[in-house]
Amino acid sequence: METPTVRWRRLLPRTPARWAAAVAVLAVLVGGGTWTAVADDGPPAVQREDRMLRPGGVEIDTSYFTAGGSGKRPAVLIGHGFGGSKNDVRAQAEKLAADGYAVLTWSARGFGKSGGAISLNDPEGEVKDVSGLIDWLAGRPEVELDKKGDPRVGLTGASYGGAVSLLAAGYDQRVDAIAPVITYWNLADALFPDGVFKKLWAGIFVTSGGGCEKFEKKLCEMYERVAVSGKPDAAATELLTERSPSAVADRIKVPSLLVQGQSDSLFPLGHADAMQKAISANGAPVSVDWISGGHDGGDSETARVEGRVGSWFDRYLKEETGTDTGPAFRVTRTGGIDSTDGAALKRGASSDTYPGLRSGGREIPLRATGGGGTPAGAGAGAGAGAGAGAGTATKSTGSAETFRNPAGAVPPAISAVPGVGGGLSQLSSLGVGLSLDFPGQFGRFESAPLATSVRVTGTPTVRVNVKEAAGQDAVLFGKVYDVSPDGRQQVLPSQLVAPYRITADQQGKPIELALPAVDHEFDAGHRMRLVFSATDLGYASPAEPATYTVTADGPLTVPTAPAVTTAAATLPWWTWGLPAAALVIAAGLLITARRRTATPAPDPALTDVPLQITGLSKKYAKSVDRYAVRELSFRVEKGQVLGLLGPNGAGKTTTLRMLMGLITPDEGEIRVFGQAIRPGAPVLSRVGAFVEGAGFLPHLSGRANLDLYWQATGRPAEDAHIEEALEIAGLGDALARAVRTYSQGMRQRLAIAQAMLGMPDLLILDEPTNGLDPPQIREMRDVMIRYAAGGRTVIVSSHLLSEVEQSCTHLVVMDRGRLVQAGPVAEITGSGDMILVTVAETVSEPLAEKVASLPGIGSAVRTDDGRGLLVRLDGATASRLVADLVRLDVPVTGVGPHRRLEDAFLTLISGGAA
Repeated sequence: METPTVRWRRLLPRTPARWAAAVAVLAVLVGGGTWTAVADDGPPAVQREDRMLRPGGVEIDTSYFTAGGSGKRPAVLIGHGFGGSKNDVRAQAEKLAADGYAVLTWSARGFGKSGGAISLNDPEGEVKDVSGLIDWLAGRPEVELDKKGDPRVGLTGASYGGAVSLLAAGYDQRVDAIAPVITYWNLADALFPDGVFKKLWAGIFVTSGGGCEKFEKKLCEMYERVAVSGKPDAAATELLTERSPSAVADRIKVPSLLVQGQSDSLFPLGHADAMQKAISANGAPVSVDWISGGHDGGDSETARVEGRVGSWFDRYLKEETGTDTGPAFRVTRTGGIDSTDGAALKRGASSDTYPGLRSGGREIPLRATGGGGTPAGAGAGAGAGAGAGAGTATKSTGSAETFRNPAGAVPPAISAVPGVGGGLSQLSSLGVGLSLDFPGQFGRFESAPLATSVRVTGTPTVRVNVKEAAGQDAVLFGKVYDVSPDGRQQVLPSQLVAPYRITADQQGKPIELALPAVDHEFDAGHRMRLVFSATDLGYASPAEPATYTVTADGPLTVPTAPAVTTAAATLPWWTWGLPAAALVIAAGLLITARRRTATPAPDPALTDVPLQITGLSKKYAKSVDRYAVRELSFRVEKGQVLGLLGPNGAGKTTTLRMLMGLITPDEGEIRVFGQAIRPGAPVLSRVGAFVEGAGFLPHLSGRANLDLYWQATGRPAEDAHIEEALEIAGLGDALARAVRTYSQGMRQRLAIAQAMLGMPDLLILDEPTNGLDPPQIREMRDVMIRYAAGGRTVIVSSHLLSEVEQSCTHLVVMDRGRLVQAGPVAEITGSGDMILVTVAETVSEPLAEKVASLPGIGSAVRTDDGRGLLVRLDGATASRLVADLVRLDVPVTGVGPHRRLEDAFLTLISGGAA
């Protein structure tokens, strides 16, 4: 998904002058690119250079990040996930650059603006590109070298980017450390585990890559062949294996931090286990970290993981020997509910040594119970179908279970559902899950109630004897459920299932099967239920009907990893956060009380003017000539809903922070109802603000939160106007419920209601629709309109231009800290100097550039559908423009003023592209 920063940069067009400057730079610097200060209303510590490189014969779009200073520094390459681009890892790149690394990101072949076809990390394709990028880093003067042509370099990245990190370490000996995240060891094993086609994930894989035609031809042919047959062949397995890190297992000899997801049916924990065994066998330091989330969703623990990756590179690239890189093994565990917000509690468990997947095996006896006469496993409270021995659809003889694969393998059982299972898997210890097994299509074996709790960490195993009645391959899916004492609830830990293809020569004799690797605690009194199903939604099963008989040939052996210990639980944040916040507020009041004496006298002429900003400027921290806001002036009247617009870095947030008295301007002044704004100014009591959400106590009701907030202001209760604020916010009966039960939209409305307490004459809303769905956005729009209808004033900063156009009466457009235009919405969208030209053919970029370079034309931007031009007149007339277009053989079909705010906005800031 595009970030707002990425989206603005994509939309902003370049002027002819900017293109000319770029050409001049290219004439001097071979391979040179554009430079941008990465600063969103903050200090410009990090610089970025964008350039196209050809490291492996294909154009690759790159970004290079560095921070100030002249010393040498190690380099880090960050790869992106499949279906993404370099923009997805920009935030991590900026952080590492600020921490003293030279960071290079790139869009892999076939993604973003890079050329070439997707070849799934082919050693002669994507891996060769990485080596070429390392060559480029070796030529940078600020990058530390181990020797000529050999930079000190580390690689990290998630999924696709994690795999290329491993592959680069195997193919290029210059790589010094790696930190792959939720990735694969053998892609054939991931998509064809035990010879069973993982059809759902494979289809998502191809679709997210842009469709089969975006792939290298032989990969596309391979996928279509396997998807049609439903069974991988030897050629498909060989093709994916040779492009996998496992192909160079003996050559990966660098310090490796392996981060793998527990909520991951695409690349399960076994892949990290295989990596650890191979790399540690080569003599390199290895740490393994099992995070809560994964490809199926859930908490990706981004901040913690990126922090650990940074520490790993500090130790092995900067050679800071005192850096704590964390334990050899860590796993995030979920258990219990946080009473403050209703979220699942997460705690880390660790060990000084990696336990593997079968440490501390404990045997759990099983007995056959029958497949049931009703669907089993429909989540919490599954009903009678989850009970032992229910139904007669399958035979149960001793320790044997007989069940059928239906014709067409329909309906399929359900285990993991990408994007859904991950969130549920985190709550598996709380009795919540999603799973479904159809009667007659599975056999099950069950333990007695557990006398004590059992923490399973790793891969359970069981010996079974499998037979298919016609002597064909048997395709089965194994999983272990956690069943409640009354048998009515069962959950599938991490929503994982293991597929098996039991060939004819394996049938009729005991074989050991490995179940999915998990970290899950089975409570005392619960039972373990081993299920073998003939179908699964995520996989291809034989279309022909078949009958399977499975006999348990021993107990279920579960790994307990006794050396792994769980960290102590921490106190809820509010037990220490509220006192700390009180101290900060008290200190702030002491400081600002002294400043109030220097506040300028009120201006009687502005007593009824909600806001007037005059000559406002604010420099970036530690900068003498770079401004976040510069010479900004505008005025807001009563009853207006004013939209503050601009791309990231325009200075909007800095302006709002100065308006609220949180920071002081370097020049100029802000007056609210004639009173000059300073930190702690009394007139701020007439200002309500919602900036980046509100801090509520989740265990209290919405009403209690508002009452508590108002009490903290020390103002009389009758001045709160709570009922009036609540009526405008439209929360209804939800006020009596705990905030932890609120949806995102309800939390936003409660935050707006809090900002409205006291019915302030000026209400400031910074991105109030963030995270809301379209109906909730419409509700928020109505809230703003209702509030201003009473003669009060609203200022809203937002990226949603369509919403601004519908809810705001006036606009202030900023770019690069300066005012671009201010006035009524209708005036800006209908300004006579903005012309929409429609044409009969698609407008090419070169043609748009020609039009933009015409005399009297300020800019020319192609419309989204490519069949029009948005032209800003800068001295030329509409008739002159038409004559010039005819001279250029442009097939004009219409010319007229445009009316879309988005078009007007893009035209106004068209000279602001970085």
